Amino acid sequence: MKLQSFLAFAALCAITFFSACKNDGDAARDAAVKSAGGGATDGTAATAPAPNANPATPTPEPAQNAAGVWHYTCPKGCAGGAGSATACPKCGSTLAHNAAYHPNASPATTPATNPAAKTPEPAQNLAGVWHYTCASGCAGGAGSAVACSKCGKTLAHNAAYHQ
Repeated sequence: MKLQSFLAFAALCAITFFSACKNDGDAARDAAVKSAGGGATDGTAATAPAPNANPATPTPEPAQNAAGVWHYTCPKGCAGGAGSATACPKCGSTLAHNAAYHPNASPATTPATNPAAKTPEPAQNLAGVWHYTCASGCAGGAGSAVACSKCGKTLAHNAAYHQ
């Protein structure tokens, strides 16, 4: 009798659990996939994104280009990538810009052919001071305001770098 009561209770719990779920996670995932430039997840063809209503605000680029090349990739070679310089989901390193994402980049935008385009400053100056450091005091730093590799907070500009 105890086994039958347990099975009835387990069935009731399962029914309650599944009926309470509205699959909001699936809708959120579908919207994220579509906004990241992916196709529809329900087997239908994806529609083209609507044109940008505010031309002053550029439309964000998709995480992958038409050839499937990631815009930002892991510097340690982990598979996958993202559309911005976030932390690698596998190793935690900050993703680096992938120049191969822009196969038809104009040579006029490269610093070698355009003296007006500045090359980025190094992550550390000659004295070894980091350009951006963690406000929480974690060791290390970076050359831009990316996520701290230890605590995940965004690195802050270090004025001592310029002294």
